[in-house]
Order: sequence, then structure tokens, then C-alpha cells
Amino acid sequence: MTFPTRLSRFGRPLAAIALAASLLAVSACASPAASVSPSKTATPETAGYPLTLDNCGTELTIEKAPERVLSIKSTTTEMLLALGLEDSLIGRAFPDGPLPEDLGGTDVPVISDKVPGQEAVLDLEPDFIYAGWESNFSADGAGERETLQSLGVNTYVSPAACQEADYAPESLSFDDVFAQIEEVGSIFDVTGAATELVDAQKVQLESIEPVEDVSALWYSSGSDTPYVGAGSGAPQMIMDAVGLTNIAADVDESWTSFNWEAVVDANPDVIVLVVSDWGTAEKKIGVLESNPATANLDAVVNKRYVTVPFAAGEAGVRNVEAATSIAAQLGDLGL
Repeated sequence: MTFPTRLSRFGRPLAAIALAASLLAVSACASPAASVSPSKTATPETAGYPLTLDNCGTELTIEKAPERVLSIKSTTTEMLLALGLEDSLIGRAFPDGPLPEDLGGTDVPVISDKVPGQEAVLDLEPDFIYAGWESNFSADGAGERETLQSLGVNTYVSPAACQEADYAPESLSFDDVFAQIEEVGSIFDVTGAATELVDAQKVQLESIEPVEDVSALWYSSGSDTPYVGAGSGAPQMIMDAVGLTNIAADVDESWTSFNWEAVVDANPDVIVLVVSDWGTAEKKIGVLESNPATANLDAVVNKRYVTVPFAAGEAGVRNVEAATSIAAQLGDLGL
């Protein structure tokens, strides 16, 4: 694939892009863009276009609500659906599992089971790409952000997934998640829906009754080496909300490679099993029960497992739901 061919398809030869950039510069001087930081969102009283965001160190200017949107990762698709934006979605990619029935979206085509290539992305002619991971944007992936921007395609990464420490939350909180919901609401001019969603989730979160003195392992994947929820991301945030003590809390990462010896030493009371299409609860239980080192853990012997969908363990609209579900499952276990 050559860029001239792709530029021709979009009807944007290089000279036209230069002219558009000049016109945009003149327009910007005449009418300053609204500015929203990654951690703060414009309120309904101040939101407006053009809207300028610093997203993971990339500045983007949004002239109007995106109309042709590609989402990458389940968290981004679910965010848009929860805000009533299904009609804006022209495709989705890299799903981590089935969409929740109450969100709809099943008619939105899946263009790739993993990160789509740039050619497949541009064939859809999106005006906005919303990615769950910053690594989704690369020359080998959906395209580099600078290149896509030059083609008139704005790109946005879930702020909690920024790779640089200067832009990612030091330790993810529900306030960060709610701010992201509100920021997306501003981008798509649905601030009312975003506020309503945040308010409902705050009520739901406050209704959770945390357990006490219960330790847990957040087991995401891996057999020889377990990959687990650590001390600064969505797993820790959710476990804090339900009162679980994370045995990997001392590791200052969202997720980390751990070791079974540390799990055995900690002997967690409960094991949180992350469920995905490629890693079922049954598969993970099989790993735990077949490994001599973990087969005698109290949680394994007594089958004290709780489950959470993969997508609900990343920053997004399902985090509160995940906390509520885990709290209910802990109650069913008598904890």
C-alpha cells in the first residue's frame, strides 16, 4: 500500500491537505479552540467546537462530533454504546468477548479479531478512531497517529491506557474513569448522557458493602508464569471498592508477570478469574488444580473463585458493574 493511493481514495492530495491546514490555522486565529486536559472534561456549559485535547501527548482538534467511528478494543465500543452512539459506529475491532446484551451494538461489524491493519482501517473511511490501548496505533497496526491525522482521521486513546507516565493516572481511580466518560461525552456532544451515566454509576458504586480481611489474587492469564492485576490499575481499583486485599498490590503496575511461589506464600482467600474468549474460567481453574504448587491453596481447595469479564477489568464503563458483581459473588461465597 502506498500513501498516494490512500490519499487519492480520501480525496485529499497533498496540496489539498496543505491548503486545508492553512485554512485551519487562519480559522484557529479567528476563533480559539476550547481546551480540555486529559484529566478534566468540559462541562455542558463550556463544551463546544472546535475542541482541542491533549491525549497521551498527541494534540487533536475536533471540529464537530465524529460521525464515522471505528472502535478498537471492547472498552471503547462499550463506552460509545453506553452513551447512545451506536449509529456513529461504522466498525469495531479487537473484541475481548461478547458485548453486554443491554448495550446493543451487535449489528456493528467486527472488521478484525485483533488490531486491524492500516489499509483495512482506511477502507472504512473513518473520521475518528477510538482505541483502548495506545499500542493499537503503530505502523504495523491501525496506523501511526500522526499519519492518520494527516489523512483527516482523528485518533483518541483511553486516557488510562496512555503509555507515558506523564499522561496516565498514577493510580487509577473511579474519578479517572468518570472523567473519561465525561470527556468522551464532550467529544461527541452528548454531555447530558455522559453526566447521567456517571451519576448512575456513582450511586451504584456507593451501594457496595466492602468485605473485610479478605485477600485475593486477580488472575488474568498464564500457566507457567501468571499474569495478574497489580497495584495501580483497574483491577486494584475494583478490588479496593469491594474491600479485597490484593496480594500483588506492592507492584506499581496495572498488570504484571508474577510467580506461583509468591501466590503460594500469600495463600489468597479468593481468586478472581478473568474470563475471555481465549481464557475461560474452566481453563484457569484447570491450571490451578493441576499445578502441584497451587492445588493446595485454600481458595483452590474450597473453590473460592469469582469471575469478571476481561473488558470489565480495563478502565471503562463496566468497572462499576464489575465491582458490584464481585461483591455479590463474594456474598454468595459467604464472605
